[in-house]
Amino acid sequence: MPEGDSACSKGTPIERIGVSAFTIPTDGAEADGTFAWDSTTMVLVEAAAGGQTGIGFSYTGTAAARLIRDHLADAVKGRDAMAVPGCWEAMRHAVRNLGRPGIASSAIAAVDVALWDLKARLLDLPLATLLGAVRDAIPIYGSGGFTSYSIDRLQKQLGRWVADGIPRVKMKIGTHPEEDLERVRAAREAIGPDAGLFVDANGAYSRKQALAFAEDFAALGATWFEEPVSSDDLEGLHLLRDRAPAGMDIAAGEYGYDLFYFRRLLDAGAVDVLQADATRCGGITEFLRVGALCAARPLRLSAHTAPSIHAHPCCALAAAIHVEYFHDHARIERMLLDGAPPPTGGALRPDLSRPGLGLELKRSDAERWAVDF
Repeated sequence: MPEGDSACSKGTPIERIGVSAFTIPTDGAEADGTFAWDSTTMVLVEAAAGGQTGIGFSYTGTAAARLIRDHLADAVKGRDAMAVPGCWEAMRHAVRNLGRPGIASSAIAAVDVALWDLKARLLDLPLATLLGAVRDAIPIYGSGGFTSYSIDRLQKQLGRWVADGIPRVKMKIGTHPEEDLERVRAAREAIGPDAGLFVDANGAYSRKQALAFAEDFAALGATWFEEPVSSDDLEGLHLLRDRAPAGMDIAAGEYGYDLFYFRRLLDAGAVDVLQADATRCGGITEFLRVGALCAARPLRLSAHTAPSIHAHPCCALAAAIHVEYFHDHARIERMLLDGAPPPTGGALRPDLSRPGLGLELKRSDAERWAVDF
């Protein structure tokens, strides 16, 4: 137990940490510039204390569920449910010899989100209210347009989002660079001249490829170029940020697992917009710290995927500009969780009539997708 924790069991002690895993097939072949997948695994945590149960989850592998069961549950049980940052520090200490980035960070994230949800439920407050809202809704962008999609499916998906009132959309590029300009042109035709168009290469391009494509995509009205080169290539990202056409933001950060990663990106001047994912970077506790980093620069923050989690903290962070309404995660959250916030007017609006994140597991619906770990 870390030093200074003699009072950790006072208050409302955490009684139980339960963990489940669900693997849901995609509704079609999916790929981006550097990866392909046919299913997504949600690791879900239920944290109980004081007659309430909080829900948290992460999109990761079943190894994270085993880590929660074998290492993190005991690290937080008995601690005060109202002292979430203290629980976070206890979990960080518990993975010292396992390594913080990667699976351990996503496991901490699922527990941390559940603990924030639990605290808000104990106080009978929406999480956005508990955190201190600066806005009542956070804009979103529709995200999908996978490189495995036909032109027809690409156009239908992006066009439907715009027709439904989402004013900005993102598509994947980079698997077949020779086809990318045609695909981006087709996307622009589908969404019309006024909708925002974002492109995401997932680090597939070389620096010179990315520089050339930046000009071509800007000519088609693209205003966001995500990971034009590898997010590990800080010099390359800085080069793109300096050389990209005016009006085109360079974005990266979704693979950040700790605060030091984000600080390195910012110190390198690598991005116009920093991305962070609470389900990867250690949960809401660390996500709020990333928001403080952005506020200190100042720099804009965009939440990566997991819209049902990010809606509340993004309403409490002045630096946040939008949440990625990612096709896979939005679909899974609607399938497995009652209360997943629907887009309205191109934004997510936390339901202030429900405590915490406002989510409940649809147990009977989720059971068919449960997997062992």
